Amino acid sequence: MATFVKDLWESIFIPGPTPTLLVATNVTFAALQLVFASLLFATWSVHFVVLSGLSGGLWWAINWFARELRVHQLQEEEKERRARESEPAAPSGESETEVETASDGARGRKLGGGAAKTPSPSSSSQEVGEKAGELKHRAAGPAAKSTPWGSKSSVSTEDEWEKVSENENDKDK
Repeated sequence: MATFVKDLWESIFIPGPTPTLLVATNVTFAALQLVFASLLFATWSVHFVVLSGLSGGLWWAINWFARELRVHQLQEEEKERRARESEPAAPSGESETEVETASDGARGRKLGGGAAKTPSPSSSSQEVGEKAGELKHRAAGPAAKSTPWGSKSSVSTEDEWEKVSENENDKDK
């Protein structure tokens, strides 16, 4: 009994319906139905019939929901297992994402080895394939649609700051 109470307490902090929690829920609803039945026979009030019906409906809905969650979890586990089986194995010595920017200005160079290297502070955070100093145009928001000069915004502020920081880095050298 002590382990059941301990498992019940721990199941509160675990997402989803655990077997211990479902047992406690079913025992509680069964006890509630017995209380309603005994009160019905003691008072002959129709209220306990209605309360018993509502309680029984809630009891059924909780168990139905727990079964549906379990079926969904099994389907997700099956999808993950199939995805892992269908993934091709990566060649040894190379990882999937190794394209980095080197500090000497070369872009898109593939670095060997499996360990990821952090870029130096002087390298910019531009994507591979972008030219240094190239300006990006951003799509305008709803306010810019009313402007007469078009639907694209002007040069990005981020790009301007990148150019300023590159010029400062060049001056420091």
